[in-house]
Amino acid sequence: MPLTEQFELGVACEVFGFDRSDEGLPTYDFSLIAGVAEPIKTRFGYTIDVPYDLSQLDEADLIIIPAGGTHSSDDGSYVCTTEYDASIEPLLVKLRAAVERGAKVASLCNGAFLLGKARLLDGRRCTTHWRHSERLAAEYPLAEVDRNVLYVDDGNVLTSAGTAAGIDLCLHIVRKEQGSKVANGIARRMVVPPHRDGGQAQFVTTPLPSTEIDTLAPLLDWMTENLEADLSVQKLSARVNMSARTFARRFQAETGTTPARWLNDQRVLAAQHMLENSDLSMDVISERVGFGNAAVMRQHFVRVRCTTPNSYRRTFRASPQPV
Repeated sequence: MPLTEQFELGVACEVFGFDRSDEGLPTYDFSLIAGVAEPIKTRFGYTIDVPYDLSQLDEADLIIIPAGGTHSSDDGSYVCTTEYDASIEPLLVKLRAAVERGAKVASLCNGAFLLGKARLLDGRRCTTHWRHSERLAAEYPLAEVDRNVLYVDDGNVLTSAGTAAGIDLCLHIVRKEQGSKVANGIARRMVVPPHRDGGQAQFVTTPLPSTEIDTLAPLLDWMTENLEADLSVQKLSARVNMSARTFARRFQAETGTTPARWLNDQRVLAAQHMLENSDLSMDVISERVGFGNAAVMRQHFVRVRCTTPNSYRRTFRASPQPV
């Protein structure tokens, strides 16, 4: 009997299936569809009885494959291996057809194995939970598996690492399609960080150094509220009474990236919001978010969003509200 992991399934339901129209957020035509014609089991013993109606995939704009699978692995998890399974062949055909017509297909955690079985990872960069990355690369050698990132956006095929990284990928999809205002609104309702860049590391390989404070979270909050300030490592480390070297190591351990990378990503995120919701010039926006000038902002914006600030504004600028 096939199995689904409740958390990853719940992530997709929470982001796209919850009605938040009372706060002016969009609603989505969201459905749960079984990939095979039998009940879906969960790790904790109960089953989920959802309709087996693959025809609904023919018009879907986004298809999300949660974690789960059909074969138990050595570590107790479930994955969809390369072993032939005729029962899922109709689903694989639908997934390939969806990508061919321009729909997006996204996997959460080891849901990437199903995309691999559909040959949708061939020649693409992708990821999965770090515990499964070697198996994914071995079973689908044409896939470019990156075990160190939270998620990968490769056009119409998107993949995420384990557990909470599924939230990051779903919010990334919302942000990319509908802008940061909508994504931030959903994140606020879910009480989760509005943005973690896909390139952040999945896990910490070095222990946290001892420090007089428990976490850098208060400093991160202060940084996001003062993006225009001088936020050099020297000044930030002094603010939390650490040496620059200890601070940089601690920052990498807590966030999975460097202070400069994290800061510039937050500045891009703030610039996005201003581009969507104001008529401020590029120079003014770059000054307010701490880039200093439009040329520097453009450089970082292209790195993070793969488009220029002007192009982003043309695409996502909110329509003027009636007076």
